[in-house]
Amino acid sequence: MAKKKVILKLGTATLTKNTEFISRGKIEEIAREIHALRKTHSFIIVSSGAIAVAKQFVNLAGKQSIEVKQALASIGQPHLMRIFLEVFSDMGLFCSQCLISYHDFEHADCRQNIKQTIDVLVENGYIPIINENDTVATQEIQFGDNDKLAGKTAALLGVDLLMIATNTEGIYKNFDDVSALETIREILEIDDVLASVSEVKSEQGSGGMSSKIEAARIAQDAGVETWLVNGHEEGFIAKAVNGSSTFSKIFAK
Repeated sequence: MAKKKVILKLGTATLTKNTEFISRGKIEEIAREIHALRKTHSFIIVSSGAIAVAKQFVNLAGKQSIEVKQALASIGQPHLMRIFLEVFSDMGLFCSQCLISYHDFEHADCRQNIKQTIDVLVENGYIPIINENDTVATQEIQFGDNDKLAGKTAALLGVDLLMIATNTEGIYKNFDDVSALETIREILEIDDVLASVSEVKSEQGSGGMSSKIEAARIAQDAGVETWLVNGHEEGFIAKAVNGSSTFSKIFAK
């Protein structure tokens, strides 16, 4: 039986557990889950976190400028990949790095090269770890935390599922009333829930729910289902797969 192909999008808030630093323990948890599901699912990871890793090693002046954030991403990306490589290797998992920019999706030959490369990696048991090439692109630094990149990649590869880790249990009907939060579990039309989308962003992330909805719309238009799951919950991947957690499911068209 063919494995279900999943893009797992991990934002900075998930990987840091809403702290200032990348949590190796969180990456170990994710690796254990992927290992447990390896016979039925193939994972492609879209990961943020390079800037957060860099801040653990350096302190550059002018932290808020785009240029400095690009420099921090350049410093942090190798360290982020080192953590993934070490942790996943300990679990018997193999991974690779793929740096992509939005301009790559605008050219047919680039799109074909991306798809062919990732398909070969997955077919050979590798887990591609995708991030935006922040040295030449700035959109995700400014807004999105790689959400839109995950949506575009899901559409390009034609995966079975886009799973986006958030700091909520999906989209709430009444997000402005903390005492009465209720998740919208099934969504057919994204426009129907836009009024329920909170604009609040986590301290570490740059996207918020709006950019996740944008990613889900891209995936939906390409026939890919999206799940918005709580990445701070322990075992969030397996719980979503076996239906034991609460999250928002946005159906494909």
